[in-house]
Amino acid sequence: MGLLIKHAIIVNADKIWDKPHDILCIDGKISQIASSIASANHEIIDATGKKVLPGLIDIHTHLRQPGREDKETIETGSRAAVKGGFTSIMCMPNTNPVIDNAMVVEFIIREANRVGLCNVYPIGAITKGQQDGELTDMAELKASGCLAFSDDGKSVLNSRLFRLAMEYAKMLDVLIIEHCQDPLLSAGGVMNEGVVSTKIGLKGDPGIAETVTVARDIEIALYLDARVHLAHMSLKRSCELIRFAKSQGIKVTAEACPHHFVLTDEACSSFDTSTKVNPPLRSREDVEAIKAAIADGTIDCIVTDHAPHTKEDKEVGFDGAPFGLIGLETSLGLTITELVKPGIIDLPTMVDRMSSAPARIVGLVHKGIIKEGHDADITIIDLDKEWTVTLEGFVSKSKNSPFIGRKLYSQVEYTICGGKIVYRA
Repeated sequence: MGLLIKHAIIVNADKIWDKPHDILCIDGKISQIASSIASANHEIIDATGKKVLPGLIDIHTHLRQPGREDKETIETGSRAAVKGGFTSIMCMPNTNPVIDNAMVVEFIIREANRVGLCNVYPIGAITKGQQDGELTDMAELKASGCLAFSDDGKSVLNSRLFRLAMEYAKMLDVLIIEHCQDPLLSAGGVMNEGVVSTKIGLKGDPGIAETVTVARDIEIALYLDARVHLAHMSLKRSCELIRFAKSQGIKVTAEACPHHFVLTDEACSSFDTSTKVNPPLRSREDVEAIKAAIADGTIDCIVTDHAPHTKEDKEVGFDGAPFGLIGLETSLGLTITELVKPGIIDLPTMVDRMSSAPARIVGLVHKGIIKEGHDADITIIDLDKEWTVTLEGFVSKSKNSPFIGRKLYSQVEYTICGGKIVYRA
Protein backbone atom coordinates (compact mmCIF):
# COMPACT_ATOMS: atom_id res chain seq x y z
CA MET A 1 0.00 0.00 0.00
CA GLY A 2 1.23 3.49 -0.86
CA LEU A 3 0.21 7.07 -0.25
CA LEU A 4 -1.91 8.80 -2.90
CA ILE A 5 -2.22 12.59 -2.96
CA LYS A 6 -5.27 13.60 -5.00
CA HIS A 7 -5.93 16.92 -6.79
CA ALA A 8 -2.47 18.36 -6.08
CA ILE A 9 -1.46 21.75 -7.45
CA ILE A 10 2.27 21.04 -7.64
CA VAL A 11 4.74 23.87 -7.07
CA ASN A 12 8.32 23.19 -8.12
CA ALA A 13 11.11 25.73 -8.42
CA ASP A 14 10.55 26.09 -12.16
CA LYS A 15 6.76 26.51 -12.19
CA ILE A 16 3.33 26.02 -10.65
CA TRP A 17 1.52 23.26 -12.50
CA ASP A 18 -1.54 24.68 -14.23
CA LYS A 19 -3.86 21.73 -13.48
CA PRO A 20 -4.32 19.43 -10.47
CA HIS A 21 -2.53 16.08 -10.62
CA ASP A 22 -2.42 12.98 -8.47
CA ILE A 23 0.87 11.87 -6.89
CA LEU A 24 1.46 8.25 -5.91
CA CYS A 25 4.19 7.51 -3.37
CA ILE A 26 5.42 3.93 -2.94
CA ASP A 27 8.44 2.66 -0.98
CA GLY A 28 9.63 6.16 -0.18
CA LYS A 29 9.67 7.36 -3.78
CA ILE A 30 7.33 9.29 -6.05
CA SER A 31 6.32 6.45 -8.35
CA GLN A 32 3.74 8.19 -10.55
CA ILE A 33 2.32 11.64 -11.32
CA ALA A 34 -0.78 11.67 -13.51
CA SER A 35 -4.03 13.55 -14.06
CA SER A 36 -5.86 10.73 -12.31
CA ILE A 37 -4.61 7.64 -10.45
CA ALA A 38 -6.92 4.90 -9.19
CA SER A 39 -7.11 4.80 -5.41
CA ALA A 40 -6.71 0.99 -5.07
CA ASN A 41 -5.78 0.30 -1.44
CA HIS A 42 -3.60 3.39 -0.99
CA GLU A 43 -3.91 5.85 1.88
CA ILE A 44 -5.42 9.01 0.41
CA ILE A 45 -4.86 12.71 1.02
CA ASP A 46 -7.24 15.12 -0.69
CA ALA A 47 -5.16 18.20 -1.53
CA THR A 48 -7.97 20.15 -3.17
CA GLY A 49 -7.35 23.87 -2.77
CA LYS A 50 -3.88 23.36 -1.34
CA LYS A 51 -0.37 23.89 -2.73
CA VAL A 52 1.89 20.84 -2.84
CA LEU A 53 5.61 21.57 -2.52
CA PRO A 54 8.78 19.50 -2.38
CA GLY A 55 9.65 18.97 1.29
CA LEU A 56 11.41 21.99 2.79
CA ILE A 57 15.12 21.63 3.57
CA ASP A 58 16.95 23.55 6.30
CA ILE A 59 20.73 23.35 6.06
CA HIS A 60 21.34 25.35 9.24
CA THR A 61 19.78 24.30 12.53
CA HIS A 62 20.87 23.53 16.08
CA LEU A 63 19.45 20.45 17.82
CA ARG A 64 21.59 20.71 21.02
CA GLN A 65 21.85 16.93 21.44
CA PRO A 66 24.22 15.62 22.70
CA GLY A 67 24.90 17.81 25.70
CA ARG A 68 22.04 20.29 26.13
CA GLU A 69 18.95 18.12 26.00
CA ASP A 70 17.24 20.63 28.29
CA LYS A 71 17.16 23.04 25.32
CA GLU A 72 16.27 20.65 22.49
CA THR A 73 16.66 17.02 21.49
CA ILE A 74 16.81 15.34 18.12
CA GLU A 75 13.24 14.18 18.74
CA THR A 76 11.77 17.55 19.77
CA GLY A 77 13.72 19.33 17.04
CA SER A 78 12.44 16.85 14.47
CA ARG A 79 8.87 17.43 15.67
CA ALA A 80 9.35 21.17 15.27
CA ALA A 81 10.82 20.62 11.82
CA VAL A 82 7.95 18.57 10.42
CA LYS A 83 5.38 20.94 11.96
CA GLY A 84 7.14 23.69 10.04
CA GLY A 85 7.06 21.70 6.78
CA PHE A 86 10.69 20.55 6.81
CA THR A 87 11.51 17.03 5.69
CA SER A 88 15.30 17.38 5.88
CA ILE A 89 17.42 19.35 8.34
CA MET A 90 21.16 19.66 8.87
CA CYS A 91 22.38 20.14 12.44
CA MET A 92 25.38 22.27 13.36
CA PRO A 93 28.31 20.78 15.31
CA ASN A 94 28.40 23.03 18.40
CA THR A 95 27.06 20.30 20.67
CA ASN A 96 28.77 18.81 23.73
CA PRO A 97 30.73 16.83 22.71
CA VAL A 98 31.32 18.61 19.43
CA ILE A 99 30.51 16.74 16.21
CA ASP A 100 34.19 16.21 15.42
CA ASN A 101 34.41 12.40 15.37
CA ALA A 102 32.56 9.47 13.85
CA MET A 103 31.09 8.32 17.16
CA VAL A 104 29.04 11.49 17.63
CA VAL A 105 27.92 11.47 13.98
CA GLU A 106 26.75 7.88 14.26
CA PHE A 107 24.87 8.64 17.50
CA ILE A 108 22.95 11.51 15.86
CA ILE A 109 22.04 9.44 12.80
CA ARG A 110 20.98 6.50 14.96
CA GLU A 111 18.80 8.70 17.18
CA ALA A 112 17.23 10.43 14.15
CA ASN A 113 16.40 7.03 12.65
CA ARG A 114 14.83 5.98 15.94
CA VAL A 115 12.65 9.09 15.97
CA GLY A 116 11.76 8.50 12.32
CA LEU A 117 10.19 11.86 11.50
CA CYS A 118 12.53 13.70 9.13
CA ASN A 119 15.95 13.29 7.58
CA VAL A 120 18.68 14.60 9.90
CA TYR A 121 22.16 15.18 8.47
CA PRO A 122 24.97 16.10 10.88
CA ILE A 123 27.40 18.86 9.94
CA GLY A 124 30.92 18.04 11.07
CA ALA A 125 33.22 20.53 12.77
CA ILE A 126 36.03 22.04 10.71
CA THR A 127 38.42 22.09 13.66
CA LYS A 128 38.71 19.72 16.59
CA GLY A 129 36.55 20.92 19.45
CA GLN A 130 35.85 24.01 17.33
CA GLN A 131 39.04 25.41 18.83
CA ASP A 132 40.54 26.84 15.62
CA GLY A 133 43.70 24.81 16.15
CA GLU A 134 43.68 21.50 14.28
CA LEU A 135 41.54 20.22 11.42
CA THR A 136 39.17 17.32 11.99
CA ASP A 137 39.43 14.13 9.95
CA MET A 138 36.94 15.24 7.31
CA ALA A 139 37.28 12.01 5.34
CA GLU A 140 36.23 9.96 8.37
CA LEU A 141 33.37 12.32 9.16
CA LYS A 142 32.14 12.27 5.56
CA ALA A 143 32.21 8.48 5.55
CA SER A 144 30.15 8.52 8.76
CA GLY A 145 27.44 10.71 7.20
CA CYS A 146 28.45 14.39 7.25
CA LEU A 147 27.51 16.35 4.12
CA ALA A 148 29.18 19.60 5.16
CA PHE A 149 31.60 21.13 7.67
CA SER A 150 31.38 24.25 9.81
CA ASP A 151 32.57 25.72 13.08
CA ASP A 152 29.27 27.61 13.28
CA GLY A 153 28.93 29.73 16.36
CA LYS A 154 32.38 31.07 15.55
CA SER A 155 34.56 31.71 12.52
CA VAL A 156 37.72 29.86 11.65
CA LEU A 157 39.86 32.88 12.50
CA ASN A 158 43.14 31.29 11.43
CA SER A 159 43.22 32.10 7.71
CA ARG A 160 45.89 29.53 6.92
CA LEU A 161 43.86 26.82 8.64
CA PHE A 162 40.74 27.90 6.76
CA ARG A 163 42.63 27.65 3.48
CA LEU A 164 43.72 24.11 4.37
CA ALA A 165 40.15 23.21 5.31
CA MET A 166 38.88 24.42 1.94
CA GLU A 167 41.58 22.46 0.13
CA TYR A 168 40.65 19.33 2.08
CA ALA A 169 36.94 19.88 1.43
CA LYS A 170 37.56 20.42 -2.29
CA MET A 171 39.41 17.11 -2.46
CA LEU A 172 36.51 15.34 -0.72
CA ASP A 173 33.81 17.29 -2.62
CA VAL A 174 32.06 18.45 0.55
CA LEU A 175 30.80 21.88 1.53
CA ILE A 176 32.43 24.34 3.92
CA ILE A 177 29.89 26.55 5.72
CA GLU A 178 31.48 29.60 7.31
CA HIS A 179 30.16 31.65 10.22
CA CYS A 180 31.35 35.06 9.07
CA GLN A 181 32.32 37.04 12.14
CA ASP A 182 35.69 38.32 13.27
CA PRO A 183 35.52 38.07 17.09
CA LEU A 184 38.28 40.63 17.52
CA LEU A 185 36.12 43.18 15.73
CA SER A 186 32.89 42.04 17.38
CA ALA A 187 34.62 42.47 20.74
CA GLY A 188 31.70 41.33 22.87
CA GLY A 189 28.99 43.27 21.06
CA VAL A 190 25.46 42.10 21.83
CA MET A 191 23.51 43.89 19.06
CA ASN A 192 24.14 45.83 15.88
CA GLU A 193 26.48 48.80 16.33
CA GLY A 194 24.60 51.91 15.32
CA VAL A 195 22.14 54.57 16.39
CA VAL A 196 19.88 52.14 18.26
CA SER A 197 22.69 50.55 20.28
CA THR A 198 23.95 53.99 21.25
CA LYS A 199 20.47 55.15 22.22
CA ILE A 200 19.66 52.15 24.45
CA GLY A 201 23.17 51.71 25.85
CA LEU A 202 24.05 48.21 24.63
CA LYS A 203 27.49 47.32 23.27
CA GLY A 204 27.46 47.20 19.49
CA ASP A 205 28.80 44.57 17.08
CA PRO A 206 30.00 46.42 13.95
CA GLY A 207 29.05 45.21 10.48
CA ILE A 208 32.69 45.03 9.43
CA ALA A 209 33.08 41.98 11.71
CA GLU A 210 30.95 40.16 9.14
CA THR A 211 32.11 41.75 5.93
CA VAL A 212 35.86 41.36 6.44
CA THR A 213 35.33 37.62 6.89
CA VAL A 214 33.03 37.45 3.86
CA ALA A 215 35.71 39.19 1.79
CA ARG A 216 38.49 36.92 3.10
CA ASP A 217 36.55 33.75 2.38
CA ILE A 218 35.63 34.87 -1.12
CA GLU A 219 39.29 35.61 -1.87
CA ILE A 220 40.38 32.19 -0.60
CA ALA A 221 37.65 30.51 -2.66
CA LEU A 222 38.87 32.41 -5.74
CA TYR A 223 42.49 31.49 -5.11
CA LEU A 224 41.72 27.78 -4.63
CA ASP A 225 38.87 27.57 -7.15
CA ALA A 226 36.94 25.97 -4.29
CA ARG A 227 33.39 26.20 -2.92
CA VAL A 228 32.42 28.14 0.16
CA HIS A 229 28.97 28.71 1.67
CA LEU A 230 28.44 31.82 3.78
CA ALA A 231 26.07 31.40 6.72
CA HIS A 232 23.30 33.76 7.90
CA MET A 233 24.15 36.88 5.91
CA SER A 234 22.77 40.03 7.52
CA LEU A 235 24.24 43.07 5.76
CA LYS A 236 23.76 45.07 2.59
CA ARG A 237 27.55 45.18 2.13
CA SER A 238 27.82 41.38 2.43
CA CYS A 239 25.25 41.05 -0.35
CA GLU A 240 27.24 43.44 -2.53
CA LEU A 241 30.42 41.42 -2.01
CA ILE A 242 28.66 38.13 -2.80
CA ARG A 243 26.90 39.56 -5.85
CA PHE A 244 30.21 40.78 -7.27
CA ALA A 245 31.94 37.47 -6.48
CA LYS A 246 29.25 35.54 -8.33
CA SER A 247 29.60 37.85 -11.33
CA GLN A 248 33.28 36.86 -11.41
CA GLY A 249 32.45 33.14 -11.38
CA ILE A 250 33.68 32.54 -7.83
CA LYS A 251 32.10 29.45 -6.26
CA VAL A 252 30.29 31.14 -3.40
CA THR A 253 26.79 30.46 -2.13
CA ALA A 254 25.00 32.16 0.73
CA GLU A 255 22.00 31.93 3.03
CA ALA A 256 19.79 34.26 5.07
CA CYS A 257 17.34 33.78 7.93
CA PRO A 258 13.77 35.10 8.22
CA HIS A 259 14.60 37.21 11.25
CA HIS A 260 17.16 39.09 9.17
CA PHE A 261 14.57 40.03 6.54
CA VAL A 262 11.72 40.69 8.99
CA LEU A 263 13.16 42.46 12.06
CA THR A 264 15.49 45.43 12.45
CA ASP A 265 17.73 46.37 15.37
CA GLU A 266 14.86 48.55 16.64
CA ALA A 267 13.37 45.28 17.98
CA CYS A 268 16.19 45.17 20.55
CA SER A 269 14.81 48.35 22.13
CA SER A 270 12.31 46.13 23.95
CA PHE A 271 15.25 44.33 25.63
CA ASP A 272 13.47 41.07 24.75
CA THR A 273 16.38 38.59 24.74
CA SER A 274 14.69 36.63 21.94
CA THR A 275 15.89 39.45 19.68
CA LYS A 276 19.51 38.81 20.70
CA VAL A 277 20.87 36.81 17.77
CA ASN A 278 24.22 36.28 16.11
CA PRO A 279 24.79 37.94 13.69
CA PRO A 280 22.64 40.69 15.18
CA LEU A 281 19.50 42.21 13.76
CA ARG A 282 20.57 45.05 11.47
CA SER A 283 19.24 48.32 10.04
CA ARG A 284 16.21 48.81 7.79
CA GLU A 285 18.58 49.35 4.84
CA ASP A 286 20.16 45.95 5.50
CA VAL A 287 16.77 44.24 5.81
CA GLU A 288 15.70 45.61 2.42
CA ALA A 289 19.01 44.53 0.88
CA ILE A 290 18.60 40.97 2.18
CA LYS A 291 15.12 40.82 0.64
CA ALA A 292 16.47 42.05 -2.70
CA ALA A 293 19.34 39.54 -2.56
CA ILE A 294 16.93 36.67 -1.95
CA ALA A 295 14.85 37.85 -4.88
CA ASP A 296 17.72 38.12 -7.36
CA GLY A 297 19.52 34.94 -6.24
CA THR A 298 22.51 36.57 -4.60
CA ILE A 299 21.27 34.81 -1.47
CA ASP A 300 20.76 31.21 -2.59
CA CYS A 301 18.67 29.83 0.25
CA ILE A 302 16.62 30.65 3.31
CA VAL A 303 17.55 28.84 6.53
CA THR A 304 16.25 29.01 10.09
CA ASP A 305 19.40 29.04 12.26
CA HIS A 306 17.00 27.44 14.78
CA ALA A 307 18.80 28.08 18.09
CA PRO A 308 16.78 26.88 21.10
CA HIS A 309 17.52 28.12 24.63
CA THR A 310 15.76 27.46 27.91
CA LYS A 311 13.53 30.03 29.58
CA GLU A 312 16.07 30.28 32.42
CA ASP A 313 18.93 30.98 30.01
CA LYS A 314 17.04 33.76 28.26
CA GLU A 315 15.39 35.34 31.31
CA VAL A 316 18.46 37.33 32.27
CA GLY A 317 19.78 40.74 31.29
CA PHE A 318 20.34 41.35 27.57
CA ASP A 319 24.12 41.39 27.99
CA GLY A 320 24.18 38.00 29.73
CA ALA A 321 21.64 36.12 27.59
CA PRO A 322 22.82 33.62 24.97
CA PHE A 323 22.38 34.43 21.28
CA GLY A 324 19.63 32.77 19.26
CA LEU A 325 15.95 32.24 18.52
CA ILE A 326 13.86 29.27 17.41
CA GLY A 327 12.77 29.25 13.78
CA LEU A 328 11.69 25.87 12.43
CA GLU A 329 7.99 26.42 13.10
CA THR A 330 7.78 30.03 11.87
CA SER A 331 10.16 30.10 8.88
CA LEU A 332 7.64 29.18 6.18
CA GLY A 333 4.96 31.50 7.55
CA LEU A 334 7.37 34.43 7.78
CA THR A 335 8.66 33.83 4.26
CA ILE A 336 5.17 33.61 2.77
CA THR A 337 3.94 36.63 4.74
CA GLU A 338 6.95 38.90 4.23
CA LEU A 339 8.24 37.87 0.80
CA VAL A 340 5.59 35.99 -1.20
CA LYS A 341 2.41 37.86 -0.27
CA PRO A 342 3.98 41.32 -0.95
CA GLY A 343 5.26 40.05 -4.34
CA ILE A 344 8.98 40.27 -3.56
CA ILE A 345 9.34 36.65 -4.71
CA ASP A 346 6.84 34.24 -6.22
CA LEU A 347 5.96 30.81 -4.90
CA PRO A 348 8.31 28.84 -7.21
CA THR A 349 11.20 31.09 -6.14
CA MET A 350 10.33 30.41 -2.51
CA VAL A 351 10.42 26.67 -3.27
CA ASP A 352 13.84 27.14 -4.78
CA ARG A 353 15.20 29.08 -1.80
CA MET A 354 13.70 26.72 0.80
CA SER A 355 14.03 23.33 -0.93
CA SER A 356 15.63 23.04 -4.36
CA ALA A 357 18.65 25.29 -3.77
CA PRO A 358 19.54 23.77 -0.37
CA ALA A 359 19.32 20.30 -1.93
CA ARG A 360 21.53 21.41 -4.81
CA ILE A 361 24.11 23.09 -2.56
CA VAL A 362 24.69 20.07 -0.29
CA GLY A 363 24.21 17.38 -2.95
CA LEU A 364 20.84 15.86 -2.01
CA VAL A 365 20.21 14.91 -5.62
CA HIS A 366 16.90 13.11 -5.12
CA LYS A 367 15.29 15.88 -3.07
CA GLY A 368 14.02 19.40 -3.70
CA ILE A 369 11.65 18.56 -6.56
CA ILE A 370 8.37 16.72 -7.03
CA LYS A 371 9.24 14.36 -9.86
CA GLU A 372 8.79 10.70 -10.63
CA GLY A 373 11.65 8.63 -9.22
CA HIS A 374 12.63 11.22 -6.63
CA ASP A 375 12.24 10.96 -2.86
CA ALA A 376 8.65 11.24 -1.64
CA ASP A 377 9.40 14.24 0.61
CA ILE A 378 6.42 16.56 0.24
CA THR A 379 4.90 19.52 2.09
CA ILE A 380 1.23 20.43 1.61
CA ILE A 381 0.20 23.94 2.62
CA ASP A 382 -2.90 26.10 2.77
CA LEU A 383 -1.31 29.21 1.31
CA ASP A 384 -3.97 31.66 2.46
CA LYS A 385 -4.69 30.24 5.91
CA GLU A 386 -3.93 32.85 8.56
CA TRP A 387 -2.66 31.75 11.96
CA THR A 388 -1.14 33.34 15.04
CA VAL A 389 2.16 32.36 16.61
CA THR A 390 1.52 31.37 20.23
CA LEU A 391 3.76 30.22 23.05
CA GLU A 392 1.59 27.15 23.57
CA GLY A 393 1.68 26.26 19.88
CA PHE A 394 5.41 25.52 19.76
CA VAL A 395 6.44 21.88 19.87
CA SER A 396 10.10 22.82 20.14
CA LYS A 397 11.39 22.23 23.65
CA SER A 398 12.39 25.90 23.84
CA LYS A 399 10.13 28.90 23.23
CA ASN A 400 12.59 31.75 22.57
CA SER A 401 10.83 33.48 19.69
CA PRO A 402 10.29 37.21 19.13
CA PHE A 403 7.36 36.38 16.82
CA ILE A 404 4.87 35.30 19.49
CA GLY A 405 1.59 37.10 18.81
CA ARG A 406 2.39 37.75 15.14
CA LYS A 407 -0.19 36.79 12.51
CA LEU A 408 1.23 34.79 9.61
CA TYR A 409 -0.08 33.28 6.40
CA SER A 410 0.33 29.70 5.15
CA GLN A 411 -0.38 26.76 7.40
CA VAL A 412 1.31 23.41 6.93
CA GLU A 413 -1.46 20.84 6.45
CA TYR A 414 0.70 17.74 5.90
CA THR A 415 4.40 16.93 5.96
CA ILE A 416 5.34 13.71 4.19
CA CYS A 417 8.84 12.24 4.53
CA GLY A 418 9.83 9.13 2.62
CA GLY A 419 6.21 8.62 1.58
CA LYS A 420 5.03 8.56 5.21
CA ILE A 421 2.81 11.19 6.82
CA VAL A 422 4.89 12.60 9.67
CA TYR A 423 2.74 15.63 10.46
CA ARG A 424 -0.86 16.63 9.87
CA ALA A 425 -2.52 19.81 11.10
